[in-house]
Amino acid sequence: MSKAVVYTLLTTAFIVLAILSLAITTTHKDYRPHGLSRRLGFKIPPPLFDPLVVKMERIAEEKGLDDRDLPTNWETSTLAKELDQKDAANFLSDDGMLNITLRLKYLFPFLDNAPKDGFVESKELEAWIVQQADDRLTYRTDKELALRDKDGDGAISFQEYNPQFSNEDLARNGMGHGEAGWWKEQFKNADIDHNGILNFYEFKDFLHPEDSTNEQIHKWLLREKIKPIDYDHDEKLDFIEFKNGGYDSYKNYIEFETGGANIPSPEDVFEKLDLNKNKLLEVDELTPILQYLSPGEFSYAKYYAGYLIHEADEDGDGKLTLDEMIMHEYIFYNTVYGEEFDDYDDFHDEL
Repeated sequence: MSKAVVYTLLTTAFIVLAILSLAITTTHKDYRPHGLSRRLGFKIPPPLFDPLVVKMERIAEEKGLDDRDLPTNWETSTLAKELDQKDAANFLSDDGMLNITLRLKYLFPFLDNAPKDGFVESKELEAWIVQQADDRLTYRTDKELALRDKDGDGAISFQEYNPQFSNEDLARNGMGHGEAGWWKEQFKNADIDHNGILNFYEFKDFLHPEDSTNEQIHKWLLREKIKPIDYDHDEKLDFIEFKNGGYDSYKNYIEFETGGANIPSPEDVFEKLDLNKNKLLEVDELTPILQYLSPGEFSYAKYYAGYLIHEADEDGDGKLTLDEMIMHEYIFYNTVYGEEFDDYDDFHDEL
């Protein structure tokens, strides 16, 4: 598959990975984040490969740093003081430039571990980037918990998360998007032990439903996803609704996964999903393609790993050597640029 095709697919695969965090510039050997006044927009930032860069961006966001704070004398800067001094000394120059060649040499042994054979295979790179994504979800949940947990009990009540709702709102229990009943349903789905509050792990599922393993949350996501394409409002998709509304999303991701070969037709996909053969796809039957209809950070991390392999794998053996990574080092410290899209899952727009 040509690079042009790959970039076309990536535009779809990373549609919500547009720049919502920090603009990035690169040179061949150096990387420096800039535009630090753009605070991290907590939807889904672009997948980040290097935990040191993640830490730098978190510090910048937490300290409210911007371009004017980028130091002439890096070693005395606020950002440098917050970093591990070993990292600053080994990988950052006096003006705050990150030597990405040295950084890749340092990280390579951590990626090459299953087995440790001098190659980074797809599964190793995927595991690494998925771990970075999980770390980000944990960080964001910790931050939101600290902000919302007014009584300091380490858990979140419905009222702590949604103090804007009056007793009248709660009694009305409106189920429209963003209304009290709509939020209560999702809160109840996340409350696995049914004790009326969300512990850290339940709250993580609540904030990041696409990356949850909670079946009730999965069903809720699917119901929300099919509402705009369920023209007769029966909470099921007939073939025309599926073909016109759900299939294209599924097809785009399958194309990226398979390189565009042997893409099943909408008829074949519909027939395979329609287990009870009633010519309608119910929520339970759509569950196998949830990751394509409503992908989360883990899904994007996997696609991003595939993209990195494709771009840097010079000999086409499906794995990377250190030399290949250094030869294409800029892609490990770059992101997919684009405009912010309004059609990202509305649930996140409410958070």
